[in-house]
Amino acid sequence: MGSGFSRMKKQAKVMRERFSDMEETKRAERIEGSAGSGLVKLQINGHGELQNIKIDPACVTADDLEGLEDLIVAAFQNAFSKIERNKMNDFPPGLL
Repeated sequence: MGSGFSRMKKQAKVMRERFSDMEETKRAERIEGSAGSGLVKLQINGHGELQNIKIDPACVTADDLEGLEDLIVAAFQNAFSKIERNKMNDFPPGLL
């Protein structure tokens, strides 16, 4: 009984280390999203946290702030959809 428990503890430790490595990788990962033919570009990490944003001055006008807001949302959704696709690729074949 002791050797089985010891083996399970080792397996659990390996799993924790793998999970920790995956979390670090996701935090360091940068996924770009864009909208409006590149007028708005942003990067999020693998956890969906916004890292930076670039806005082409050509799309910044006081009379169309709503359009700029829509482009930012669309760029974020573009990047986030890439994360979701990557999540599906992380699963071993046949698991889903």
